[in-house]
Amino acid sequence: MLAGIAFVSGQSTEGSDPGPAPPELAALPPLPATDSGEPADGRVLGVIPDNKIVPAAAAHQPLTTRGKFNLAFKDSIDPFTFASAGFYAGISQWHHDDAAYGLGAGGYSKRFAAAYGDQIIGNYFTEAMFPALLHQDPRYFRKGTGGKWARLEYALSRTLITRTDSGRSSFNYSEVFGNAAAAGVSTLYYPASERGIGEVGEKFGVQMAGDAFFNVLMEFWPDMRRKFLHREH
Repeated sequence: MLAGIAFVSGQSTEGSDPGPAPPELAALPPLPATDSGEPADGRVLGVIPDNKIVPAAAAHQPLTTRGKFNLAFKDSIDPFTFASAGFYAGISQWHHDDAAYGLGAGGYSKRFAAAYGDQIIGNYFTEAMFPALLHQDPRYFRKGTGGKWARLEYALSRTLITRTDSGRSSFNYSEVFGNAAAAGVSTLYYPASERGIGEVGEKFGVQMAGDAFFNVLMEFWPDMRRKFLHREH
C-alpha cells in the first residue's frame, strides 16, 4: 500500500507535508470498491475471476457490445479457465470417457482441447454474442442484502432472469440459448459417440447447473471472505 510508505530517499516523512503525489501515481484510477466498502480483490476464493460481478450498491451502467466481447475474452484467457479445462480433461480420461480420444498424452491433449473449447464457445455465446444481439447484460448483479434464503433464491434465479441494457428484468435468453447453442456446436468436435441428443442435453444441463452454482458463490463470497478470512471493511 502506498499509504504505508514512511520513508522517501532515506528520510522520514512523519510530521511533514508529503506534497502532491507524483504525476505517475496521481494518474492511476482508484481501486474498484465492493459493496462492503473495501477494494475488490479480483478473485473469488482467490482463484475464480470476478469479472462478471456487479456490487449490490453499484449504479447500473450497461455494457457496450465491445464490453461484452471483452468480458468473454477475459474469462476465456484467464488462468482459471485453463486450469478447469485441465481438471475436466483429467476426470474424463480417468473415467475413460470419449474413448475415441484414446489414452496417454495424446488422449489427454484431445480431451483438454475439447474441454477448453466448451468453455470458450460457452463464454462467447452467453457473455457476448447473444447478450449483444438481445440487448441483455451478462453480468451478475449481487443482491447483497436480506435473508440468506432470499439471497440464495435470487442467485439461483439469475440463470433464468437477467437485466436488459436498460436495467429492466427479463427472461435470460442469453444464458439459456447461449448454453444450448454451445452444447449443439460441441457435436462438431466431440467423437461421434458423444453427438446424440442425450449427450447434448447432458452438456446443456451441466452448464446451466454450473452457472447456477457460480451465481451462488458470487452472491455469498463477500460474506465468506469476512467470516473465514476475517477481512472487514
